[in-house]
Amino acid sequence: MNIGDMSIEIVSGGTLRLDAGSMFGPVPRLLWEKKVTPDSWHRVAMDTNVVLIRRGSERILIDAGYGSKAGAKQREFQGLEEGEPLTRNLASRGIKPTDITAVIITHLHFDHVGGCTRRTEEGQLEIVFPNARHYVQRAEWDDANARLPELAGSYFEEDFQPLAEAGLVEFIDGDQEILADISVKVVGGHTRGMQIVQIGSQSTGAPAVVALADLAPTIHHLKAFWSMSYDQYPLDVRRTKPVILGSMADAGATVLFSHDTGVRAAKLHRDSKQEFTATPVDID
Repeated sequence: MNIGDMSIEIVSGGTLRLDAGSMFGPVPRLLWEKKVTPDSWHRVAMDTNVVLIRRGSERILIDAGYGSKAGAKQREFQGLEEGEPLTRNLASRGIKPTDITAVIITHLHFDHVGGCTRRTEEGQLEIVFPNARHYVQRAEWDDANARLPELAGSYFEEDFQPLAEAGLVEFIDGDQEILADISVKVVGGHTRGMQIVQIGSQSTGAPAVVALADLAPTIHHLKAFWSMSYDQYPLDVRRTKPVILGSMADAGATVLFSHDTGVRAAKLHRDSKQEFTATPVDID
């Protein structure tokens, strides 16, 4: 897909399998099982759909998948791919890690930021995209580093602390344009500081593209009450999601799903019975 002088692609940061009950939270199995089929471990297939934006010499990523740091037990339990899926898939498109100029991190959970760092053979942490500025909401950063007991297991400092130590983090406070025709909007809900990313504006003369992050991780999460047990502020999700998705539907925007294995992009339409329906869009 082209928006002005930008081209937009979806690159997998690695497939995984997550507990179905966690992915659908308050939704009864009788309902969600009509949409997805769990495996024998009660897991459903997910992807980490990383957005790649090319513009001139810029190579911009939205999120970075889970990377290669997980141990054998976690890899088995969550069905993670071996090696570094994102850098491998970028290489297939002719892009090296050193080509990346910016990484916009929607939030600091491992499946969105883990691919920003790796461990060397000697066990030392190093940065995967050393030439990139890494954009993070300050509120998200504060929560991720607060070591609050109620957030134990939500954040892993090895995923993002090396970025700050190297001076590669750009902190954002609230909604703003961070690069030409690329802006972020704080929506919270899933985490206090989660941001969605809006690509394109009136200056491009083109419809917007919006990376929804985990506000609606798959096409099955469009309804207000279809949310995850991973959400830190579930009532905020129920309040915010219909407003945000409604604005996207009214604007004719293309929305991008961060974890859907089949539908990675879609146009939304208001629906009096289902809240929203979606028409898949192929952007690759």
